Parts: sequence; structure tokens; C-alpha cells
Amino acid sequence: MTTSKPASPLELFASDSLASQEELAIRDTVRRFVEDRIKPEITSWYESGEIPVRELAKELGTLGVLGMHLEGYGCAGTSATAYGLACLELEAGDSGIRSLVSVQGSLAMFALWAHGSDEQKERWLPPMAEGEAIGCFGLTEPDFGSDPGSMRTHARRDGTDWILNGNKMWITNGGVADVAIVWARTEDRIRGFVVPTDTKGFSAPAIKHKMSLRASVTSELVLDQVRLPADAVLPGAAGLSGPLSCLNEARYGITFGALGAARDSLETAIAYSRERNIFGKPLAAYQLTQSKLADMTLELGKAHLLAMHLGRLKDAGNLTADQVSLGKLNSVREAISIVRESRTILGAAGITNEYPIMRHANNLESVLTYEGTSEVHQLVIGLAVTGHPAFR
Repeated sequence: MTTSKPASPLELFASDSLASQEELAIRDTVRRFVEDRIKPEITSWYESGEIPVRELAKELGTLGVLGMHLEGYGCAGTSATAYGLACLELEAGDSGIRSLVSVQGSLAMFALWAHGSDEQKERWLPPMAEGEAIGCFGLTEPDFGSDPGSMRTHARRDGTDWILNGNKMWITNGGVADVAIVWARTEDRIRGFVVPTDTKGFSAPAIKHKMSLRASVTSELVLDQVRLPADAVLPGAAGLSGPLSCLNEARYGITFGALGAARDSLETAIAYSRERNIFGKPLAAYQLTQSKLADMTLELGKAHLLAMHLGRLKDAGNLTADQVSLGKLNSVREAISIVRESRTILGAAGITNEYPIMRHANNLESVLTYEGTSEVHQLVIGLAVTGHPAFR
């Protein structure tokens, strides 16, 4: 029996033809960084629940991926598609690494870039792009995740100052951040505040005992009579549209990112099936195995094609929030399915840390529900196609 040279899953879709040479060069640079820097260390970081965030942030800044799709202030100014491809490669290493980059660039930096004053941008964006300063984004609260409009964190005037009180929960980078973008209710609307984390009354206790995203810093934010000057307000954001615009940036990155975990798991399963002999021939030579691999390849490729299409829409300035929900819902849903099926091909070996699949599976359980749960994105899509809001 003859065998042909195997193709990588995405090669079958010729998806490289949809990207420019510059975008592919950026992707390949990030892929090499992940292979050389992240993959050799990620298992120990995940097991210990500790990660050298500050060291990595500087390296990621040197790599040019922090706020890479933003213009000016030391940011690389790449295409949105290049940013998406970078997110895919980062999450092929680990969702926690991609989350570090997403929160820094698409949430904290984007909030400043899109809604901040010139002074706020000049103060924070250049060091954040370099990884010298780390940011976090405080929107979710202990009792209000999918319903941020009901947040309890509030800000009141005291002369020309603002006084913030409240709690935020599940905040990536919170315990290591130099600046927090905190959303709070004022007497008339929700506003964003730039909060240096050394401000009196601010603290960020770590959330421990996580079974997912262990290679990531996750914290609560506590604001106890935090006094801020008048110019701490983001002048360009008023109401929920401000934080939601930032969430759409992060959700877009996840549309690509989740596929990195899926691709890494599928490639692991393919390699294992070619090496594992059972009943006298490779596991890969059995029809049932090939059926699984073929189905996973098809769903990964379809999701990647959708992500690339959304990237091109974003580059053209035509991407809508509804379309971002299509991407986030589909990519995470298919990634979880691919990772779980990949694990079955490895059998018991798939649950060990010798292989990345179970780590990806655990991480994707968080990716499934952050930046909008699947149910929220279903309702966004449902509203788009029916015209009837069903959130309440």
C-alpha cells in the first residue's frame, strides 16, 4: 500500500492565498515566537498557575503584537487580518497568552485609543505598546457579566474629583496591571475611568484555584473610595456603547484565536495517529480515525475561512457587531468540538500534560463564556435575523 505526503489541515483550503505576504510574514514571526518561547514553558506555567507576565509583556512588545492593529503611539498599525492571524498563533500556544495580548491591545489600549484624551493616549499607549506598562479592563462584576448595564460600581463627584466604589471580577492582567480601565455608573450614564493601579483604595486580589486559563493572571478589582482627578474620565465614551465597542475588538480576536487551540489539537491528533500502531498498522490508516480527522479538518477550515472574511470586512471598515458574534460563536463552538474529538484519538494519553489537548480543552471552557457567552451571541444573531430582542 502506498501513502501520499500528508497536507496540514488548513493547506487543503489554500487559505494562505487570502492573506498578503506581509500578513503571512507577521503570522510566521508570531508562530516562531510561540514555538521557541511559549511551547517549551507553557506546561510548567499551566501546572504551577504562575506565569512571568512582565517578562513576557516586554517580549511581546518587542515582537510588536501589543495593540498591533492600532495606529500611532508606538503601535504597529497592521491590518486587522494580520492581528487575527497573530491571535491564532498565540492561542496555538495557549489561550492565556492570547488573552494577555487581547486584554492589553483590544480592551485596555483600544479603550484609550478610541475614547481617550490626547493626554491619556500619550501617557499610556507608548509604554503599553512596548510592554513596559500593562493594562486591564474592568467591566464584569460578581453579579453582572452578561448584563453590564446593571453594574453596581459607581462614581460620584466630589468637587472636581471623582470617587469610585465597587468590585470587578474575572479581570485578566488585574494583579499585574499598571493601569485599569474601569467602567462605572455615574448619576446620568456609564463612564470609563483611567485608574493607575497605585491609586489609594485600589487593590486586585488574585483569583486562585482555577481549572482553566491557569497560565494567565486573573483577579478581582476592588475600588474602595478611589479618588481620581476630573481628567481620569475617558472623554469619548458615554453609555454602554463605550465598553461594548471594546468588547467587539476582543471578540474579533477570539474569532481567530480559538482556532489556534483547535489547529494545535488537530495537528497533535494527526501526528499521534500516524505514529501509534494498533493491530499491525498505524491508527491513521483506519477508516473511523480518518472520518474523525476529515470532519475536524472541514470544520476548522470553514471556521478559518469565515474568520478571514470577517478580517477583510474589518479592514474595509464594514464589520458589524452582529458579524463579530457570528465569528465568536462559531469559532469557539467548533474549536471545543475539535479539541474534544482530538482527545479521543489519543485515548488515555490525551489527558496527560505530555500533549497540549486537555490544556486547550480546559482553556476553551473559559473562552466559551468570556467576552459574551454563547447564549448572548445567539441572541445577538437572533435579534439580527428576527428584529425581536429576546435578552429580557
